[in-house]
Amino acid sequence: MNRPGIAPGLTDAPAEVDLVVVGLGVTGAGVALDAASRGLSVLAVDAHDLAFGTSRWSSKLVHGGLRYLASGQLGVAHESAVERGVLMEVTAPHLTHALPTLVPLAEGVGRLQAAVVHGGLLGGDLLRRTARTHPDVLPRPRRLRTVEALALAPSLRLAGLRGALLGWDGQLEDDARLVTTIARTAASYGAQVRTRARVLSASATSVRLRDELTGAHREVRCRAVVNATGVWAGSVVDGLRLRPSRGTHLVLREASVPGLRAAVFAPVPGSVDRFVLVLPQPDGTAYVGLTDEPVEGPVPDVPVPTEREMEFLLGAVSASFDRPLGRDDVVGAFAGLRPLVDGDDGDTGSTADLSRRHATVVSPSGVVTSVGGKLTTYRRMAEDAVDAVLARTPALAAGADPCRTRTLPLLGAADRVTLAGLAQPPRLVRRFGTDAGLVLATARERTGLGHDELLEPGPAGVTLAELVFALTHEGAHDVDDLLDRRTRVGLVPADRALAEPLAERAMSLVLDRSRWSTAH
Repeated sequence: MNRPGIAPGLTDAPAEVDLVVVGLGVTGAGVALDAASRGLSVLAVDAHDLAFGTSRWSSKLVHGGLRYLASGQLGVAHESAVERGVLMEVTAPHLTHALPTLVPLAEGVGRLQAAVVHGGLLGGDLLRRTARTHPDVLPRPRRLRTVEALALAPSLRLAGLRGALLGWDGQLEDDARLVTTIARTAASYGAQVRTRARVLSASATSVRLRDELTGAHREVRCRAVVNATGVWAGSVVDGLRLRPSRGTHLVLREASVPGLRAAVFAPVPGSVDRFVLVLPQPDGTAYVGLTDEPVEGPVPDVPVPTEREMEFLLGAVSASFDRPLGRDDVVGAFAGLRPLVDGDDGDTGSTADLSRRHATVVSPSGVVTSVGGKLTTYRRMAEDAVDAVLARTPALAAGADPCRTRTLPLLGAADRVTLAGLAQPPRLVRRFGTDAGLVLATARERTGLGHDELLEPGPAGVTLAELVFALTHEGAHDVDDLLDRRTRVGLVPADRALAEPLAERAMSLVLDRSRWSTAH
């Protein structure tokens, strides 16, 4: 198959590069793009797949830093607002959009609490302005009358409702889609991206890898290594102190919260500054989240939500909606582990109190580790990591260009007027931007099928065209890659079961046509 720069396994992988990046979540993909766009030769690897870990378990938001402002983390808040603006205005307008956020002023929300929330929204708007994000992208906050609030969230509990406070934040089409697009962009600048390639050992000058498909071992020589494995960073280098926390989300059908056109920040009963979010999604679902629970013991590959977390989320949200939500409303659930950097003061308090600032750490072996932070600030984390590499390797620095990712659009990016005028299916435009035509043309060429068949919506709206493109251009290897990461059908197990035949058909079509092309 023709997979430009992205492929499973180590076949044809280079034996020597400037930089090896370990981990292909959003940070690792970002490091690969940053380094490749500066002119470095890059091999980026992951033991599993693109976006296999924490990066696919987020709230799918591009945070502007409001929660960090409230906790006094001013630097983190400003950095978040700046990076949100970069994503929404420059690097990924096709994968982001403005999301209205409502805080209902219900009978349980007192005047003091409402004033605190309103002050927070004004502070968030100040962050937007200091980050120079245009109000056409993210409008200013304001207070809504009850009728206006119900127009955006018709299923809010009407009794005692006296309007709502309206703010704005950024929302991603999908977090795993962002990671995949960053990886594709890195590959377009020459980075070699390899999944199913496990690191057995790493130093500053070499990495021992195992091809998880064939079992073959390979040593790659390099001038530097960046460890971007998140909560698994301690398995690559020694001495890191992390305190992972679990964030759990529930998945509901749209019918459980009908007509929802805005995110609802439901106040947790009895708390002044805690909220549970109800987030409408473009695929006809809504996410409810999230928790912040400390995690002890070995780090699992795929975290599992607990019943206690699910009960808490349902109970908190039900207080703000007309119809109480129950377990029957939950059609899926997912949890992610935040790679929080532990402090040096021995504090054993809540992980919610730990800073979300990222850290760039150099181990005794010379490996540079980027850890902490959050999805919104991946670009800045990557820049800092590559800067640290160049500071330690003058020979590389002498030939490297300055960082350019702040003004470098990801593949498919364009201004919103251009995106709105594309004569392509809306789902493909939302997920691929100006590359929507490439997706469809590739699928036609590789399968011989017509538009109608390639674009017929399957479960959760997924199409055969995007599944074929995932196999030909995005390094997808199996059904799990297609349904759990290149698309997110797998977030609802019932939908996933229905979509498996479509994914298997895509694999069969691409494989059969590849064999035919080779034979002729």
